[in-house]
Amino acid sequence: MPIDKKKIIADLSKIEVKGDKNGLIEGFNVLVNQLPAKFWNSFADRLTTKAPPDILEAIEGLLINSAHECGYHTGYGIITSDEWNAVVKPMIEKAPEDILAGAFAVLGAFGWANTEIIELVPGKALTVRAYDYYESNVVSFGSSPKKSAYMLRGICAAFMDLAYGGNYDPTGKTGVHTFTCKQTKGIECGDDYGEFIATKA
Repeated sequence: MPIDKKKIIADLSKIEVKGDKNGLIEGFNVLVNQLPAKFWNSFADRLTTKAPPDILEAIEGLLINSAHECGYHTGYGIITSDEWNAVVKPMIEKAPEDILAGAFAVLGAFGWANTEIIELVPGKALTVRAYDYYESNVVSFGSSPKKSAYMLRGICAAFMDLAYGGNYDPTGKTGVHTFTCKQTKGIECGDDYGEFIATKA
């Protein structure tokens, strides 16, 4: 793929990140906030460690779904933004595959995860490895009994939705949830990297 991940990260890192009086940052056609990763990690950790075993799967599903829907709408904002058009779009030769690779490079520029697409079966499946992601710091390295990268699971599925799920639907009635993602490895569990496999729902 012709996507130059290092250049994307270097160029996007030059953009000034400054929140308004409410802490919201406008950019990439979206509004985001700047809160410490520890805030989000502790929120998810409290929800999942205090949950009774019979509802843990449902709670984890809600965390993944939140990231999935956010990744779908935020991802669309990113790939239609002026910043994207200036930095990433000139590198795109093959759509949607290069768009997908560019979206993961932007994820790295935001500091959410250092990812690599290991395998892509267009329209069917995606395997991503993450060598650093903020959710891996939910506990001391290697001490988690469960894989905790809810955000990356949702985002991997959402990015595949954007690439292969049909036209973007701002209402979220179609296009989103055409893919699901499982985490098969986790740094938080002692693995060398996180691994995420998104497949057609």
